[in-house]
Amino acid sequence: MTKSPAKTIEIKLERTIAAPPLEVHDAWLDPKVPGNPWHEADKLLLTPKVDGFFYWLIQGTAHYGRFTHVERPGRIQHTWVSPNTLGEESMVTVTFDKQGSGTLMTLVHSGLPDNDKGKGHEGGWNYFLGNFTKQYEGASAQR
Repeated sequence: MTKSPAKTIEIKLERTIAAPPLEVHDAWLDPKVPGNPWHEADKLLLTPKVDGFFYWLIQGTAHYGRFTHVERPGRIQHTWVSPNTLGEESMVTVTFDKQGSGTLMTLVHSGLPDNDKGKGHEGGWNYFLGNFTKQYEGASAQR
């Protein structure tokens, strides 16, 4: 008897940022930049290159994964595992597309369990994207 795969969901969020894609891409991966998830880590190991790993501890919850695609300035993709994915691997893809003089940043998190823990990722990613956008636009305005 084969086990059928669990039902999964996908979350897609977008933000427009008033800066060029290369700048936004690099800021998203830089733990020194306020607003991105890496910046708020209690403990962080981050190697943002293909086959590089990350370990991100925040508020006592460990997250980890492996980068599968890093293309400046267009796309970052990595696996994502946490207790909220029930220990199963999911996938995060972030794209940075030129939109006028700014960037359309799109985050897609796929393969999440179709339950409250999986759906909770939408709130988490909205929190970080909102903070990143505010912090980044604030920094851009000061240039």
